[in-house]
Amino acid sequence: MSKEQSVQLPRSLGLFQSTVINMIDMVGIGPFVVLPLVIKIMGGPFFIYAWIVGAVLSMIDAMIWAELGAAYPEAGGSFNFLSQAYGKERWGKFMSFLYVWQTMIQAPLVVASGSIGFAQYFSYLIPLDEVSRRIVSGSVVILITLLLYRKIDTIGKIGVLLWVGVIATILWIIIGGISHGNFMAPIHHINDGLVVNNLFGVALGAASIKSIYSYLGYYNVCHLGSEIKDPGKTIPRSMFISVFGIAILYLSMNISVVSVIPWQEAANSEFIVSTFIEHLYGSFAANVATMMVLWVAFASLFAVMLGYSRVPYAAAKAGDFFKIFAKVHPTKQFPYVALLGLAITAFIFSMLFKLSEVITAILAMRILIQFIGQAVGVVLLRKKNGTKNLSFKMPFYPLPIVLAIGMWLWIFFSTGQKFMLSGLTVIVTGIIAFLIKAKGAKHFPFEDANNEKYIK
Repeated sequence: MSKEQSVQLPRSLGLFQSTVINMIDMVGIGPFVVLPLVIKIMGGPFFIYAWIVGAVLSMIDAMIWAELGAAYPEAGGSFNFLSQAYGKERWGKFMSFLYVWQTMIQAPLVVASGSIGFAQYFSYLIPLDEVSRRIVSGSVVILITLLLYRKIDTIGKIGVLLWVGVIATILWIIIGGISHGNFMAPIHHINDGLVVNNLFGVALGAASIKSIYSYLGYYNVCHLGSEIKDPGKTIPRSMFISVFGIAILYLSMNISVVSVIPWQEAANSEFIVSTFIEHLYGSFAANVATMMVLWVAFASLFAVMLGYSRVPYAAAKAGDFFKIFAKVHPTKQFPYVALLGLAITAFIFSMLFKLSEVITAILAMRILIQFIGQAVGVVLLRKKNGTKNLSFKMPFYPLPIVLAIGMWLWIFFSTGQKFMLSGLTVIVTGIIAFLIKAKGAKHFPFEDANNEKYIK
């Protein structure tokens, strides 16, 4: 192993910084962009139920991540979990490879969706044509890469600064609604016009895709497992604090907005937060609020790129991806090749794609291998290793596993035929790539149980 590859990532992030990184990952441009979409899909004041579904699924799934993250606190998160659960030398190689394969596609899409949303909201301040929006979007990716090109302890301090802006923005929205004097009205009328039938279930599934997208990121700390202090305690705590805190903020923010702007009007607003603040405080305040939303979006992209850059690094370090991605900067001690690879791909995506439908595609790609694969993996690991040495054991096992799998399948089918097909296509192409790589490397499934000869 080269000197660059042998450098270990330092454990420098404590509970506060880990929670901060999780929270700024979760609160990106998502809640401000999808809030009107969720209302439009649901078509009534009961749209808040979609945000509750997102919170419940995130909390249940966080139990799975917490048990795995505390047990295997290394860089890469799901890559390590799937490898450990399904066996490092056989099916674990297969599952972890598929995860990295999908990550190399969906992670840049996640970054691109955030940068595209940033450019979209930026156009409230300065009207932009399509070319200008793409330039802004690509520039955001470049700037974040420059900020991340440094030691992890410095990054933790930057994360705290960005987090302050995130919390201030959401609290301003919540306080604005409370001061308006009609804050509880949306709760009192939440069931107006509600009819629970198949149509409601379909609408709730479609709307929950958008709300869940806004919660994603509660597990970011697992990608940074090898850089977390006291990971057995810090990783679970940071996730549960993040999900609970963000759920309260999201629900309060939604209630606050529709207590001031009727839901019928909010459903058709492209810049709902700016409209909300302008209604309460005027155009100057709306411009300030828009800049704060952009701060939030920027902070989230910072956390997303930080976490995902560790995935190809972990895979390459384990010998399951291109070796160059295992390189660690000799003085700054971070996986710089993996970061640059993610940044370049995200930059290209941000210049090519539109925000529409990207959110749904991102979820459709991840559900089967990552979320459901990990849920099954917990069962396999408990059967193989028992629970005696677990730093964290999920409560009410196996109920969270059953609920998580059921809810993720519901969300997967709610994405629709087009996006389910795109998710399955990524898996099929990943299987083909794995078989090509396995044949060249002469490992599973092209070898017998004694590792002596290959399957013809």
